[in-house]
Amino acid sequence: MATEHLGDRIGRLRRLADLTQEGLSERSGVSVDVVRKLEQRRKHSARLPTLHALARGLGVELTALLGDPPGVPSSGDADPPQLVAVRRAIMPPLFAPPAEPEGVERLSLALLRAELSDGWTLYHSAEFGRLMDVLPGIITDARLLAAVGNPEQRAAGQAALGKALQLGGHLAIRLGKTDLALSALERAYAAAGDSSDPLLAPMVSGSVAWAYQRQDRLGDARDLAVHAADGVERQDTGTAEGVRVWGGLLMSAATSYARSDDYATANDMMVTAEKAAGRLATLPPPSDGKLVSVFSRSSVRIERVRLAVQHERPEEALTLARGMRLSRDTPPSWRTWLLLDLARAHTDIGDALGAVRTLEKLRQVAPGWMRHHTLAVAIVSDLWNGPARPPGLRKLAEFLDVVS
Repeated sequence: MATEHLGDRIGRLRRLADLTQEGLSERSGVSVDVVRKLEQRRKHSARLPTLHALARGLGVELTALLGDPPGVPSSGDADPPQLVAVRRAIMPPLFAPPAEPEGVERLSLALLRAELSDGWTLYHSAEFGRLMDVLPGIITDARLLAAVGNPEQRAAGQAALGKALQLGGHLAIRLGKTDLALSALERAYAAAGDSSDPLLAPMVSGSVAWAYQRQDRLGDARDLAVHAADGVERQDTGTAEGVRVWGGLLMSAATSYARSDDYATANDMMVTAEKAAGRLATLPPPSDGKLVSVFSRSSVRIERVRLAVQHERPEEALTLARGMRLSRDTPPSWRTWLLLDLARAHTDIGDALGAVRTLEKLRQVAPGWMRHHTLAVAIVSDLWNGPARPPGLRKLAEFLDVVS
């Protein structure tokens, strides 16, 4: 569950793998002292490269340690009906007769793109339950438009289908279902090949790279993102859409380098991406930015802050965030991540009051998201066990069930 302590989760998975603490240390390359401190709750968080190493040693996906919010637990229980409907939409029954094209008259590409835009808004707002309700219908409508009309209309329908399946892949990743995500993204990539959008395939490649990261396939993720970015750079960086897709892929590759503990290369790539983001101000904006990769000066700076925090560089993270103004199109999920990372940075430098103030802002903008996130629980636990308990900490600790 989301409020399970990281150390408890590691201990439970270690015992399931029939490993001692020393055995996990040997298999992961993480010192037994770190393993012991985590399991004894003397250490409430770990650097992301350390978590990747522990996941490899335990033989689990990274999501088993991260506890991302709010997901469907991989407990062996049957999937809830909402998720079954999403699965069925992504992977239609093999032997079902083809659906009759009923209702095609009411459909239009403009209407479908509006539905897709709304779906991505739900996703970026972490409204995963509501998204599961509407996504099967969006995918079904997109399949229908991809199968009817003249070649040009079908190609436009395939582009919409690719974006719908990409959305399904992103949702599945957030729900901890990476195999379902890859099934959705493989279908999205196939639709991209038949579509009228030359940037769709590289966008889907970026999503696949993210799924690979969650499966601890960091080399595969890095190579795919770099390959796709090179292709976009050769052909499509003269438009805002092209710059955003290329920049998103560069950020993805940098994240894989960082999670492989190569912070220097990752930071160099992020600096390059941030400079490139400045070009967006000189180009006409996309017609619908919600259907293009999330990439801007704000998103790059948020990701740079995150990587600095994850590599135990809290002062650098706070310096990067100082004076930062977020663009209007920065998704709510990115804003919440920034606040969480800044709270971690304040905690790491011993600024308990700064951490509490940042967490209070996070609670105001995303209380449900915060309650489901293990990192928020870890930060408040660290503060509660620290030498000083500033005003407001008890309310946060009670809100997150750290204390009763």
